[in-house]
Parts: sequence; C-alpha cells; structure tokens
Amino acid sequence: MRKFIILISLTLFFVLSCVPAYKHANDVQEGLQGDRLSVGKVQREIRKGMYSADVIQVLGSPNILSTDDQGREVWVYDKIATDHVYSTSQGGISALILGATTAGTGIVGGGIGPSFSSGSGASSVSQRTLTVIIKFDETGKVRDFAYHSSRF
Repeated sequence: MRKFIILISLTLFFVLSCVPAYKHANDVQEGLQGDRLSVGKVQREIRKGMYSADVIQVLGSPNILSTDDQGREVWVYDKIATDHVYSTSQGGISALILGATTAGTGIVGGGIGPSFSSGSGASSVSQRTLTVIIKFDETGKVRDFAYHSSRF
C-alpha cells in the first residue's frame, strides 16, 4: 500500500508540474519586448524642438535620410519584424520494476512496469511594421513627426 501511495504522489507531482502552453507563449512574448523601437517610445520620447542628436540617442540611426522641397532633412525609420514563438513542455513518470533470481551462474528475471507522460506546446508567427517620419527645420530641430504601426 505504501508503494502505491508513493507512485500516486510522484505521478501527481509530474502531472501538476507541467507548464501549460499558454504560459510558455506568454513567457516568450515577454522576452521579445526589450528596448525596441515602438509607437509608445516615439510618443514618450520624441518632441517638437528636439535636436537631431537627441533623436538619434532615443531612436538610433534612421533607415532613410532625405530632404524636402525646401532642403530640410526628413528621417524615416522603417522597421519590419517577424516574431516566431514556439514553446513546449513535457512531463511524465515511468516505473521500472526489476525482479531477479539466481539460476545457475546467471541472474534471470525482470520486467517493465507502467509509464505515463504528457506534454503541451504552442507556436505562433506574426509580423509587425512601424514607420516613423521625422521632419526637421533649418536649424536641425524636430518640426513635425508622424508614425504608422501595423500587426498581422
């Protein structure tokens, strides 16, 4: 009876210790957040009147540099990202029951007992785009900015 209780306890421990797929997906998504270019970062950090050097400190170097019809600089940050998320977990228990007896010069016997295993997993693929356009005046200060974000 004692061995049965231990077997049941171990089985419950391994079954309950499996992490569900949605938890893996959340953990991986949190790891992707980091300090990347985002709409929130643009809204929080970019202000009219900032110098171009300050913009570079916040957003980094632009992808595209051009000028408008009056010769003023226009910076474009165009970012595209593909997120692949995949996570799995497995757990289980198996019992190996060996019996032995001496027969002549060797050992005879043995067998394999019950086993149980389970697993869960999740995968996801999505794409994000962010375009930020910053227009500067003649003195190198932000005169206007706009952004567009999409996720699919």
